[in-house]
Amino acid sequence: MNTKSLKRKDFKYFTSVEARWRDMDVLGHINNATYLTYFESARIEYLASLGLNINRLEGDESVILASMKIDYFRQSAYPNTYDIGCRISRIGTKSFDILAAIFDKTGADPIVTGTFITIGFNYKTQETIPVPKSVTDAYNPF
Repeated sequence: MNTKSLKRKDFKYFTSVEARWRDMDVLGHINNATYLTYFESARIEYLASLGLNINRLEGDESVILASMKIDYFRQSAYPNTYDIGCRISRIGTKSFDILAAIFDKTGADPIVTGTFITIGFNYKTQETIPVPKSVTDAYNPF
């Protein structure tokens, strides 16, 4: 999928984040690494909305991040409020992708998108597990 063609309407789940002055770099725009922090917070909240609390390492069913791909489309600066959309975009046997996009509060086109390959994981046994059912239930292909 061409992530640049994503629109706000392609997401059902959203969370918001306020940019901070410190999020900008010397060039006056939000630093590219800061977007990763925004994405991380959104992924944690999204997974929690699916019933996965990845802060509980004693659980049998959790996930671990395996890979990420980020595409930057335009600059943004402080002050700003961003909406971050998340959705499951691919399901495998033990892995799945979370597709996320960061939008200006009123914008329809993304500023930046990310695809996060995520693995079902049991932290007690330190082994991969099948994708949790709550994740497969949330999968809705484009």
